[in-house]
This record gives sequence, structure tokens and C-alpha cells, in this order.
Amino acid sequence: MTASQNDSYYLATAIGQRIRPQLNGAREADVCVIGAGYTGLSCALHLAKAGMKVVVLEAETAGFGASGRNGGQVITGQRVDQDELERRYGEAHARALWDLALEARSLVRTLIASNAIQCDERPGHFTAAVRDSHARDLESYVDFLGARYNYSTARYVPAAQVAEIVACHNYKGGMFDSASFHLHPLNYALGLARAADEAGVEILEHSPATKVERDRVETAQGCVSAKFVVYACNAYLGELNQTLARTIMPISNYVATTEPLGEARAKALIPSGAAIADTKFVLDYYRLTADGRLLFGGGESYGGRDLSNVRDIVRPHIERVFPQLKGVRVEHAWGGRLAITMPRLPHVGRLMPNTYFAQGYSGQGVAIATLVGKLLAEAIAGQAQRFDVYANLKIPELPGGALFRKPLLALALTWYALRDRLG
Repeated sequence: MTASQNDSYYLATAIGQRIRPQLNGAREADVCVIGAGYTGLSCALHLAKAGMKVVVLEAETAGFGASGRNGGQVITGQRVDQDELERRYGEAHARALWDLALEARSLVRTLIASNAIQCDERPGHFTAAVRDSHARDLESYVDFLGARYNYSTARYVPAAQVAEIVACHNYKGGMFDSASFHLHPLNYALGLARAADEAGVEILEHSPATKVERDRVETAQGCVSAKFVVYACNAYLGELNQTLARTIMPISNYVATTEPLGEARAKALIPSGAAIADTKFVLDYYRLTADGRLLFGGGESYGGRDLSNVRDIVRPHIERVFPQLKGVRVEHAWGGRLAITMPRLPHVGRLMPNTYFAQGYSGQGVAIATLVGKLLAEAIAGQAQRFDVYANLKIPELPGGALFRKPLLALALTWYALRDRLG
């Protein structure tokens, strides 16, 4: 057995699920998008609003992958901090990435408001330092963002004040950002799918693509002929395109929710109501749900292995952060895959003039994938300047070739996880 979406809290509280048809026969479209997660749905929605005929092929159901399973944290910025981006790519490129990250955050809020998406949007994010050196780094980073980017909504929280944010004694300080937020990720994805439906997009579910040619995408039951093709598969790409597979590593991540804790007990855990993520390489991330549960992500597995004992994986993480919850009932537990790249930045680009792709959000996908979907739509419509901010990052292939890529990277990631545990 492997971890599945079936025991997901998100599925149990989903709003607006609907049955969509399977591809049967031939279709023609301006654009065929493969994948109905944030990237594909945002791309399809923006293309349809620009007047294009769009068909989306989804192997399962809308929001099935990471878009419907993640921690629901919308964090300001890219997965890599701005000071590091400046060192890697220069100030001009780093600033362009920062501007796009701010737009990504705003775009999510705009789409939620304009499409009346019910997804429990709530403010605040706290990056919790697990070491003194991490706390010093975060304090410096807050100063850097303020001085260099005029960013004023992030503040440093010293160790003595952490209890005002979260009732955990393990943290040495942290960064609180009032402009970041959290939400119900599956309901957000389902809201995007509904908006795409209403804009005229044809979303065909249970229709996995089996072969892609220049202007034709095949499934077991039919095909779509299109002027443009977009790969928006991310960690669920499978064997569909080996060129794209060589730049991403699928990682299985695990999440659980407790029983409802009651208003007073829940607020005592996270008085600020913020989403929390710590600074370990294999991080813990958690938040309160709208109905007063603790939703907690912790633990990973590598190399394409999805483990089945999710409650046993996540519970020790919960009880280490919150000893006061020892023995609490875990009502939902599930797993799913995200995709990382070597530089922890998205891999975005063109395979051919009419074939586009985006993948590898490395844990920062809720906002960034939504924006990248919009940028794909812009590029297909002939305006590629903003798209090229990502496309020019030139993400390298993972080391080891087709045979050794996954085992080599799994070994490296396991070492970093061990370093977390050893302190």
C-alpha cells in the first residue's frame, strides 16, 4: 500500500467537486494543457479569457496532485531568498523575480475574490528558527528586505516573543510576515477549475496523456489536436517526457490533521493564527484549519516511494513540536508528491516553439504555480517577456543520468534529513 489522497482532510471538506467527462474521440483546440493543477488551471483560465479555445487533459481529477494535497501556505517570495538570488543571478534578475513573487501572492487573492472561491483564506506566516544561527540569519534577512526591497510587512520576532505567535518552546526566534497567508488548497484548486469551466475551458478528467507529438496529444480513448501544448504535470509527469523528467526529483510528503481541538485549545497552540514553517532542510509546516484542527506536515520519502503509514510518520513531528498534544487523535492522514529542482526554483520554458512546460516549484507552488500559469498564457499569446524571467533561469539536469538520478539524489536528501535530526 502507498499513501493516497483518499484520507485527506481536504477531500473530506471539499466544496464544488463535480463529475467531468473523460476524453472519448477527437478534439481540436488552440491549446491543449496537460494537467489540472494550479499551473494548468490558471493557464487555461487566462487563455480562455483571452479568447482561446482550451482543452485540459487530467489523468485523475482537478486538483488531484500537489495542488490538492499541500500545506496551503502562501509565502511571499521565491523558494530561494532574495539575497541568494542576487548572488546567483545578479540584482536585476533577482528584482524581477521578487516583483513576480509579489504579483503571484496578489494574483491568488484576486482570483479568490473575483471567482468567489471559498477556501478559508487567513492571514499571517511565521518562519521559525530551529537554531540560533538561523535566527540571526532571519533577523538579517528582515533588515535586508526592508533596506533593499522596501518590504515592511515582515518583522523579526526574538525568542522571548515567539510564544505570542506559536506555543512551541523549540524555536530561537523567527520572521513573521503579515502579508503572507494560508488557505484550503484543494478548494482553491476546485474554485479555479470552476472558473475555467465557466470561461469555456473543456476539462477532461480520467484522461491521462500517453503520447505527445508536435500538435497532437493522445490518450487511450482519443486525441486532441492543438496549435500549442502545455506540460503542467509537475511531480506526476511519469514517463510522458524524459527530457523534462531529468530536471525534477519527485518527493513524497506527508500531512495529517488532528481531531477538532475546540476554539480555546486551538488558539492556545497558535495564538497568532498564522501558518508556521521551520528552518530545517526537511521542514515541519503547520497551521490551524477553519474548524479548529491542527494540520501538520512532516516527513518525506524519496525516489518515487510513497509510504502508507502516514499517521505513524507525522505523529512524532506533532508531538515534538507540541508535547501538550501527546496522544491526540489523528483523524486524517495522507501523502502526495511535489517536485524539486537542483536550484529550488521552477523549471519553465519551451521544448519547441509551440510546446511549453512548467514544473519543479520545490514546495512554493500555491502562488508561484498560479502566476506561472498566467505567464504561460501570456507567452502563448505572444507576450513572453515576463515568462522569460523564469525561462532564463536555465535549470540543470539532476546528476546521475536516467539510471542513477533518483538514487543519488535520494541519498543526498537523506543526508540532509539526518543532519536535521543530529542538529
